Amino acid sequence: MRWWDIDPVLELEKDLFPEDAWSRGMFWSELAHARGATATRRYVVAEEALAEGGVRLVGYAGLAASGELADVQTIAVARDHWGTGLGGLLLTELLRAATAFECAEVMLECRIDNVRAQKLYERYGFEAIGFRRGYYQPGNVDALVMRLTDPSTSVQGTEING
Repeated sequence: MRWWDIDPVLELEKDLFPEDAWSRGMFWSELAHARGATATRRYVVAEEALAEGGVRLVGYAGLAASGELADVQTIAVARDHWGTGLGGLLLTELLRAATAFECAEVMLECRIDNVRAQKLYERYGFEAIGFRRGYYQPGNVDALVMRLTDPSTSVQGTEING
């Protein structure tokens, strides 16, 4: 993800997470830590080629690393791409980044009502370890906290092209 991706990312963010969408400033702040030798973030986008030329952003994901712990900050896939495997590709890229950052564990929070995402994370070896009550505001929705130990084992044998 680069600065020029922020506007299309915000459009998708507002569509998918209308109550608790990230702000432009939040994405700028994350990207400020995603470049250079001291980078602690990895943000990626997925684009679809359009028949009339150009591209459309159809997904994005971000990870923050601190020491041996990484945290999945966000994963989003356009509604018309749900069920295509794109979420898994984005998650795989984040787990590769966690491995490159030499993180031993990856954590994430997932809306308790987002069963689709929970199933994705479970397929990659994440386990539920607790809850955060009222985590998502303003809707006061609980978060399921999930953890993956040794992210390198979840990406072995997977390949991302393009």
